[in-house]
Amino acid sequence: MSIKKSLLLIVTILLIDQISKIYIKTHFVIGEETQVFDWFEILFVENKGMAWGAQLSDFFSFMSDRSAKVSLTLFRIFAIFGIGYWLLDVIKNQASKILILALSYIFSGALGNIIDSVFYGVLFSSSNKQVATFLPNNGGYDTVLHGRVVDMLHFPIWKGFIPNWVPFIGGEFFTFFEPVFNVADIAISVGFGLLIFFNKQAFPKNKLNITAEI
Repeated sequence: MSIKKSLLLIVTILLIDQISKIYIKTHFVIGEETQVFDWFEILFVENKGMAWGAQLSDFFSFMSDRSAKVSLTLFRIFAIFGIGYWLLDVIKNQASKILILALSYIFSGALGNIIDSVFYGVLFSSSNKQVATFLPNNGGYDTVLHGRVVDMLHFPIWKGFIPNWVPFIGGEFFTFFEPVFNVADIAISVGFGLLIFFNKQAFPKNKLNITAEI
């Protein structure tokens, strides 16, 4: 897989991700939802932390929410440079196509969410109880590195009450699948999925042919 094909895939995913986020940000209010199918809806939420909405400050009590946000964003920036270097290296060394494809998906997804975290705070006004404005005259809803990731894809495939006989959660209302995510998250998941399910193809072992002379 050439660097041109990898770059085309990255740019395509990044454009779809950012266009969808900008559209949602400039047309929806936080919490607004649009039912597409019984099992799929567009639900606008913003995530200022990690996956599932967790934050570093949830694990490290000495950190404030804002310092935790900056730390997480900086870590993501360093990580994306590492992934980018690894991707260029495997392309240069003509590594497995599966590995190049997986890293391209992961890189594009990570970069898409980093753009939100770094720039959206200064590019958009708040989406609370109003539709956000792009490049507002009074400035954005926060500063650089304090942007929140835009999520909108929600698949509530099943909703209902858990039977009372189920331990611990019996009688509680449950939704499957509860998390809300975006195109970048899908790209990252696809990339990791390729590495997990096609591990042997992604990291083939070099076989040495040993011949013995008599």
